[in-house]
Amino acid sequence: MGLIENIITSVSPTTALERARARNAILRLDAERDVLEAKRQMLDKAMGPEYGSEVTNSGYSHGAASRRRSWAKRYHSDSGSAKEDIEENRKLLRERSRDLAMNAPLASAAVNSTRTNCVGSGLAPKPKIDYEFLGIGQEEAVRLQRLIKKEFAVWAESTLCDNNDQNNFYELQQIAFNEWLRNGESFVLVKYDDKLPYMPYQLRLKLVEADRVCTKGSLDGEYDGYDRQEKNGNTVMNGVEVDKKGKVVAYHIVNIFPGEYGSVKREWKRVKKRGEVTGNPNILHVFNAERADQYRGVPFLAPVVQTIKQLTRYTESEIMAAVINAMFALFITTETGNDMGGFAGEGEEPEGTADASEENEDDEIKIGAGTVNFLKEGEGVHTVESAHPSGDYGTFISSMATQIGAALEIAPEVLLKKFGNNFSASKGALNETWKAFRMRRKWFVDDFCQEVYELWFNEAVSKGRISAPGYFNNILIKKAYTNATWNGPSQGHLNPLQEVNAAVARIDNGLSTHEDECASMNGSDYEENVRILKTENRLLAEAGKQPESREERDGKN
Repeated sequence: MGLIENIITSVSPTTALERARARNAILRLDAERDVLEAKRQMLDKAMGPEYGSEVTNSGYSHGAASRRRSWAKRYHSDSGSAKEDIEENRKLLRERSRDLAMNAPLASAAVNSTRTNCVGSGLAPKPKIDYEFLGIGQEEAVRLQRLIKKEFAVWAESTLCDNNDQNNFYELQQIAFNEWLRNGESFVLVKYDDKLPYMPYQLRLKLVEADRVCTKGSLDGEYDGYDRQEKNGNTVMNGVEVDKKGKVVAYHIVNIFPGEYGSVKREWKRVKKRGEVTGNPNILHVFNAERADQYRGVPFLAPVVQTIKQLTRYTESEIMAAVINAMFALFITTETGNDMGGFAGEGEEPEGTADASEENEDDEIKIGAGTVNFLKEGEGVHTVESAHPSGDYGTFISSMATQIGAALEIAPEVLLKKFGNNFSASKGALNETWKAFRMRRKWFVDDFCQEVYELWFNEAVSKGRISAPGYFNNILIKKAYTNATWNGPSQGHLNPLQEVNAAVARIDNGLSTHEDECASMNGSDYEENVRILKTENRLLAEAGKQPESREERDGKN
């Protein structure tokens, strides 16, 4: 109690008792009010906003957070954790995305355009040794970089880099990236094969379909929302094993595709993410997370599955309508319903060849190209004019392609391979799309290409094929040796002459380098270009024709 309460208690105990009772009553009313408010909120959520009591709106409740406006009453926006929103729906998302990528032209265009522009025929490494940090000369670094490229080509350009001996490293890139687009993720097992007399490297890559990474006991790969607790205290969620801190420590992979049955016994194998001694990855998980605590990927087409499916149905309907509208059917009314001589809409079968089931088709009306149908007495036909295909079909498809492209960060010009606008607009669309392509290429390089390159480099140094003093003793030295850039498909050009002139201007003004412009213009290697040009210029000189310099060409102009 406070000082005043003490004085009142000493002077008039009765008054103090009444004040205490009043204070307790007020506290009790406040508690009851809080309980009623909580119950009201629970009732509003359970029965819907139309049953709620009137409240005073404030802030976002006037708009986006409104529960009582007409547009919001049937707006179901419940959302949960990454596990609830993504993991429990991932199998269906994966299946629908694969189906659209195979059967919907617009979805296939989005997937193929992204794959072709991000990876193309393969991303090739260009070693960029930090020779200043390593304390070696530039010429020595250049010689070492050339040796690294040649050694890597021995492994990467052979199908022996593939566990299945089917694809080289650049073809494996295409498959892994395609898996990432369709399934939202791809998995790569890191293996080492026996020594071979014709292959100095033992590193092998084994691609694994995302469906095979699942919790033990799952027959169809479906995730039921329940996680399995391991004896070591870890949790296995959808095939991904995480420790108490949430760190991924292993993956569980079934030996056959979920849902397939055969003579092979279904077995699961636990693959540790990293080696305990070296820390090198045993398995690569290529995916891009959208949310915190997300352990599996979301397919590339997930945001537009519904739109593309509906658009595909609409397209199929328009095609069917056009086919039916193009057919010409003639209906003739006779007294008996028998066909008359002289009309031969369909070729007649010789007697005795008709199928028994066809003899009972007297009442069947056929429609087809040049079909003639004979109607019985009293029967008639009403012609229905068809407006299909709709004149607005092309405009509607273009509008929907714009929305789909915006969601996937692909300009409609690139998505539809149709550059009908002026140069500036088309160039702007291409530039914006390539921001997304470069970003996805960087993700893929970090998750797959660079990881594999460093694993190969480890083996090359350990076998003595590449000399790198201090490589295994200092992580900074290791980073300096394995530094590399990855070149792939270039952006492409709408007006090559104008864009080449712009590249030359950037180089002349120090805004870019020859190496960057070569990679941007056609994906080539500047050093390799210079080496080849030396040979070509020498051959031209021997032939008695010196190539003109750029200054001489400019003087003529």
